[in-house]
Amino acid sequence: MKMLIGGEWVDKKEKIEVCNPYNNELIDTVPSGDKEDVKKAIESAVEGFAISKNLPVHKRMEILRKTADILRKRHEEFARTIATEGSKTIKEARLEVTRCIDTISISAEEARRVVGETLPFDTRVGSENRVGYYYRFPIGVIVAITPFNDPLNLVAHKIGPAIAGGNSVVLKPATVTPLSALKLGEALLEAGLPPKILNIVTGYGHKIGDALVMDERIRMITFTGGTEAGLEILKKAGLKKISMELGSNSPVIVMDDADLEKAIELTVSGAFWAVGQNCLGVQRVYIHRVIYDEFERKFVERTKKIKVGYQLNEDTDMGPMITEAEAKRVEEWVKEAVNAGAEILTGGKRKGTLFEPTVLRKVPPNVKLACEEVFGPVVCLYPVDSLDEAIKLANNVKFGLQAGIFTRDINNAFKAIKELEVGGVMVNDSSDYRIDMMPFGGVKYSGLGREGIKFALMEMTEPKVVCFNL
Repeated sequence: MKMLIGGEWVDKKEKIEVCNPYNNELIDTVPSGDKEDVKKAIESAVEGFAISKNLPVHKRMEILRKTADILRKRHEEFARTIATEGSKTIKEARLEVTRCIDTISISAEEARRVVGETLPFDTRVGSENRVGYYYRFPIGVIVAITPFNDPLNLVAHKIGPAIAGGNSVVLKPATVTPLSALKLGEALLEAGLPPKILNIVTGYGHKIGDALVMDERIRMITFTGGTEAGLEILKKAGLKKISMELGSNSPVIVMDDADLEKAIELTVSGAFWAVGQNCLGVQRVYIHRVIYDEFERKFVERTKKIKVGYQLNEDTDMGPMITEAEAKRVEEWVKEAVNAGAEILTGGKRKGTLFEPTVLRKVPPNVKLACEEVFGPVVCLYPVDSLDEAIKLANNVKFGLQAGIFTRDINNAFKAIKELEVGGVMVNDSSDYRIDMMPFGGVKYSGLGREGIKFALMEMTEPKVVCFNL
């Protein structure tokens, strides 16, 4: 496939190979973009903004709705692209396409709700003859940088609100999974998006990253990815709006009054969905000591039923990690924990990019598995004696994206809601729950700002005050 710059599909001699992570089979190639390509894309986006800001809202809505219709018609094609270039099973990929349709559809709906309000200027003495209002206007060229783990829907979460708000976009999709994003670009153009509003540059971050984030014509950077990369962007971006969804190490608390079967099913799913390569994935589970032994036994039994293999097989529950290097990193983190005293209850073995769903106990607090984001199929179980202890331990990391608590006691639920240092608390659910319309993001090192279409739209527009002196 080719890059999209200036309304044209652009190819280059230097290529990036896109391979299936299960067997390293070549799927396709994309151009290896450079700084000059970024410059052309930004120039195009500047011209595109002059078009997009003047597009009537009904036209923006029509384009987004038609895009959603195209996705519905090509649902299986998009799902197979996601599953082939990435780690998700075909069943998980189908769900991502469905979510992407929702994201684009909600973006169309929210376009009509970018509204202002009247302002009572006569609340100030001497302003009795003044009346006015504010409205919101698009901010300009937005750079969107997206990760590999949701190669379609997380792209939609940036492009959809940007178009709804009247902006233009330069998108850099993940190097290992660019095909889904390029196909979404095709769908948007087919739906009638004027050329130059969307530009997609494929390339390595170390080659084009600085050119993307440092250009003064860029008015906003929206980034989803690792904390280290996020911090580098902050150092280099300059005076721009920044939205970042970064890493996590999500906790779940299971109290002694919880529905145990529900808690086990949902935490197992939350830990191993998309091979644990999920910012919301359950990484730490704090279980009340009264029920700990039963929970551990049933959790391990359920984990052992997960079928690992080729992600395009209909009966596969968990596919490969995105690269063998990532699988080896997770393997090293597990070895570090075991050497420090942790015990493996199941899993822990790697074969190429396949890593077994892994459960550990007695994981010391100073090892990476306990305090960093593993981004792999590994979960740590801990017994606790009280909710206070569980909350204290849950908060004892630098991240704070989402958390879960299982309890039948409303007081326990509200105590956790109030005291957990996260951007979202899921009651009687795992940390791994999200709908695309909700405000999504975290505190501490988990990011800045919120995604979710309505909330991204507010970030991608600015209020302008109008006052008449009568």
